[in-house]
Amino acid sequence: MFSLIATTVAKQGPAVLLPFLALILVCYLAYAVHVVGIYSSIVGFLGKVNPLKFFKAASEAMVMAFVTRSSSATLPVTMRVSEEKLALPRSIISFTLPLGATVNMDGTAIYQGISALFVAGIYNIPLGFGQYLMIILLATLASIGTAGVPGAGLIMLAMVLQGVGLPLEGLGLIAGIDVILDMGRTCLNVTGDMVCTTAVAYSEGEFVPKAVAA
Repeated sequence: MFSLIATTVAKQGPAVLLPFLALILVCYLAYAVHVVGIYSSIVGFLGKVNPLKFFKAASEAMVMAFVTRSSSATLPVTMRVSEEKLALPRSIISFTLPLGATVNMDGTAIYQGISALFVAGIYNIPLGFGQYLMIILLATLASIGTAGVPGAGLIMLAMVLQGVGLPLEGLGLIAGIDVILDMGRTCLNVTGDMVCTTAVAYSEGEFVPKAVAA
């Protein structure tokens, strides 16, 4: 893949990479907004934990997810961090984290939605309001059914593109940078699992917020 990209850049110049750089920046900006706006709110209001302390305590699992690009491979670390550093009860962790590693993939949904818009822009295909709604619906459903392994989100992206009539050839464009996008979305997915587990544990009265990062 690197050789193909290098050949394209050599023939057409580095400017050809600008759209892909924009895609990467937009995806990571969306990931960051989701963490700050959604996850911090859930942790603070539903889990009664200082978001900064929470993310500091959860950082080991987040980094592991980032480098492995696999929610399933990170699961043992996520469970250990949740129990030892986030002080979450094993009775909650043993249910919510394995379930979350399968169906709770916010990062994948964000990635697929932005990628679909990117493909539409590259091919100059205008989208109507109904198609935007369809992208949201399909990206959500695809994220639920995505396996927790590296690159699975790219495969499920095909369903989203096909559902709104976008060319599947767009997958080839995104494949070259999917590794970079995958790292961020997997980190977001795993973080979301811990966030939801914290909220559930507090709602069940089995979590002491002051124990986090103590």
